[in-house]
Amino acid sequence: MNKKWKLLFLTMSAFVLLTACTSNKITSDEAEQAEKQASEQAAGQKDNSDTSSKETNPGVEDHKQVTPENLIATMTNGSKDAIYNQFTPEMKQAVSLEDFKLSADGFLQGTNAWKQVVHAEINGLKEYAWIDDSGTKGIRAYFTEDHQIGGLNITPLESYPDTDNKLTQTEFQFPMKGDMFIFWGGHSVLENYHYEHVTQRYALDIVRKVDGASYQGDAKVNANYYAFGQPLYAAADGTVVEIKNDIEDNVPGVMNPKEPAGNYVVINHGNGEYSITGHIKKGSVAVKKGDKVKQGDLIGDLGNSGNSSEAHLHFQVSDGPDLFTSRSLHIRWADQSQNLTRGNTVQGLPE
Repeated sequence: MNKKWKLLFLTMSAFVLLTACTSNKITSDEAEQAEKQASEQAAGQKDNSDTSSKETNPGVEDHKQVTPENLIATMTNGSKDAIYNQFTPEMKQAVSLEDFKLSADGFLQGTNAWKQVVHAEINGLKEYAWIDDSGTKGIRAYFTEDHQIGGLNITPLESYPDTDNKLTQTEFQFPMKGDMFIFWGGHSVLENYHYEHVTQRYALDIVRKVDGASYQGDAKVNANYYAFGQPLYAAADGTVVEIKNDIEDNVPGVMNPKEPAGNYVVINHGNGEYSITGHIKKGSVAVKKGDKVKQGDLIGDLGNSGNSSEAHLHFQVSDGPDLFTSRSLHIRWADQSQNLTRGNTVQGLPE
């Protein structure tokens, strides 16, 4: 990765509210640093946007304001100074105007058109992402409530069409009830940070969002997160082959990288397909190794155990029972009408 792009990557990652589920086995140095920055800022972040854009960006007139709608046009044909002027202080500390211009100019060379692939709003931040017409370049930007640019990531993209187009033989139902928000999911690293890792390529991270937020009240209390304690269900018939049930739930913002999946249930569905449900609440696992389960059976409650910064479900299907040595599989969902990609709200099982 280009050094200057790495600076932008790290700064952007400080504003990702839900940090990585991956272990040190598959995360790079820059991703580990990004997780540390994110965990330090996870609590209270949505309360830090009380000032107006004029107060935080003196001298920037309204008619020159960079918005999600004109960011790409401004980057390609407009004033990069205007973009830089809206960077948060943390962004400006991480990268100079000169380095930003050099990075952006080199990255954008040869691109003709961009397609928006992500629009996600949660906890006071708005995220947008675009992929160029070649599918090899991506841009991600975060806008705060006061119109500052809280993160900007320009990154080369890879795709894996052979596995993208191959679905599991088993048909799975969504493992939770009600409306759930897809925090990470999709077929590029812009939509799903898991995608670059073969062991977790098609994994999903899922939270519950109410009125634009994943929690209410004190951000350091697990019970204040809407997803915490929600029941989890077997996504298809199978046999339980592995469980863990004794990992403490984290204080939000403080992660446990020694136990990346936290408490979990692994189910063998046949055909070499294993579902892995992670970050389960301590003591709530409702099945034991060897149990036969039917689709829709209760298997536990959602928690915040493992390498998790807030209550969320990590769900994937793999070709083996081990999260870090098996290959992630593209899931065949029973409801093909729903788009399980970042920023979308999907309907789970009937409540």
